[in-house]
Amino acid sequence: MTKAEVVTEISHNLGIEKAAVLATIEELMVVVKDSLAKGENVYLRGFGSFIIRKRAEKTGRNISKKTTIIIPAHNIPAFKPAKVFMEDVKKLK
Repeated sequence: MTKAEVVTEISHNLGIEKAAVLATIEELMVVVKDSLAKGENVYLRGFGSFIIRKRAEKTGRNISKKTTIIIPAHNIPAFKPAKVFMEDVKKLK
């Protein structure tokens, strides 16, 4: 499902203009992105958490050049689904 399809679905279900729904979704994404960039996790009860995971420094290899490089420690964004969310997805089989 694309963002446009999500906007259409929400607009249809709630009877709200697509433009208002799109603006709301865009702002949610900005808030989540900015919060993670500041080092703050975002918790949405019943849905999941947008968290920051720390990756340790490691050695990487460039096979074509036969060299090794050091990949520094860094942070990556991640999503951890809520237990209720996971249970609903597992029922889809």
